[in-house]
Amino acid sequence: MPHLLSLIREDVTNVMDHDPAAKSRLEVLLCYAGLHAVWFYRMNHWLWNHGLFLLARWLSEVARWLTGIEIHPGARIGRRLFIDHGMGVVIGETSVIGDDVTLYQGVTLGGTGKEHGKRHPTLEDNVVVGGGAKILGNIIVGKNCRIGAGSVVLRNVPENSTVVGVPGHIVFREGKRVVITDPKQINDPLSEALASVASEVNKLRERVQHLEGTENVTEPVPESLQRVMDDLDYQI
Repeated sequence: MPHLLSLIREDVTNVMDHDPAAKSRLEVLLCYAGLHAVWFYRMNHWLWNHGLFLLARWLSEVARWLTGIEIHPGARIGRRLFIDHGMGVVIGETSVIGDDVTLYQGVTLGGTGKEHGKRHPTLEDNVVVGGGAKILGNIIVGKNCRIGAGSVVLRNVPENSTVVGVPGHIVFREGKRVVITDPKQINDPLSEALASVASEVNKLRERVQHLEGTENVTEPVPESLQRVMDDLDYQI
């Protein structure tokens, strides 16, 4: 019991530290569904580990109905998990979450198919996942990472990285901007279409110069077109 009370105090203090909207500890105790979902999970996880699988799953469904947050009792969650505005959060059975992780509304830690075994993500310590982000499959998101709102992450993310986009790609690593040079790192359909158009325009330009006999004449590229080309190079 003393250990349980210390965990409750730690969770409440964690919410007070992270949410400037929290006015009092009593408000946190009574009104924060993310906190209630974590407490339900801890009870259900204990039942799951002691072989009471059906009871644990049934109580997790009760918790989902009460809080809007679905945490499978088989997941492994560290200390001081903060679920802010948690409606729609889903944490799958084989998910692993480290300490001091923050999840916003609509986050999914899910699988990608009907595979067995470890099929959900691992989030290491101090990860922040923005609203609506989906992290799918047996992948690892390293310590101190930031996942942008609405991103879909399908690959491992190294420590100290910031990921955005669909599919998710790294834009900052170790505090430095990452320029994407490998098209395999992001398969955005619009960027691919623009790249194809730019390639065809370049071929037509070379062909016209050949027909006009001006292959060796270098014409300056308009500044506005150069900005578009530079931006396209960065996207792909």
